[in-house]
Amino acid sequence: MRNVTKTFGTGDARTQALKGVNFDTRLGELLLIVGPSGCGKTTLLSIIAGTMQFDSGEIDVFENRLHTMDKPAITDFRRRDIGFIFQQFNLIPTLSCLENISVPLLLNGVSRRDAEARAREAMKLVGLETKTREHPTNLSGGQQQRVAIARALVHEPRLIICDEPTSALDKDTGAKIMELLHDVAKAPNRSVIVVTHDTRIFRYADRMTEMEDGRVQRVHESYTDYTNEQET
Repeated sequence: MRNVTKTFGTGDARTQALKGVNFDTRLGELLLIVGPSGCGKTTLLSIIAGTMQFDSGEIDVFENRLHTMDKPAITDFRRRDIGFIFQQFNLIPTLSCLENISVPLLLNGVSRRDAEARAREAMKLVGLETKTREHPTNLSGGQQQRVAIARALVHEPRLIICDEPTSALDKDTGAKIMELLHDVAKAPNRSVIVVTHDTRIFRYADRMTEMEDGRVQRVHESYTDYTNEQET
């Protein structure tokens, strides 16, 4: 991202959410974005993922120049290259876990038979191969989040975007989720970006980006660098 801006509202209600943001992520890393509420973290994620328009600036994601693409092209990019993991899981309660995980593949034109076969493999990856026919409401919060991770991974996206993925989970469950995401991020052709307020998971970061008042203020090359700066 180069000099990206985003404004909400007009007139007296006008609020500038992003103020010339410059931001980079790398393949093979888990990057945390941290900062106070209202500093623009979730807006930043939404723009990177192509779910929100921005006012000005340039964004390149895997050679997709979002600032030059029309809506259909951005939709194709998002369906192909982006996986989403949310705080509230966003699973469809009327579908089984297997069916929930199959949805991204069906949207990409994969046959139901092949989609379910790949969904089973994704469930095995997150340790839920015995829960294929269960509905989300029958699972614990940690299990639902693992289903959400499997759904985000099943179409093999190159960018995984996570908005507060552990804030609704207890410490031990959150740690297991972050260990899984950290492993996922090690794929050489993939990046994982996590927005969080949860200080318990900071130690899982390969790098950390601090935001404040609509801007990227600092980038730390490791969690150790971040903690050293906090201490000084």
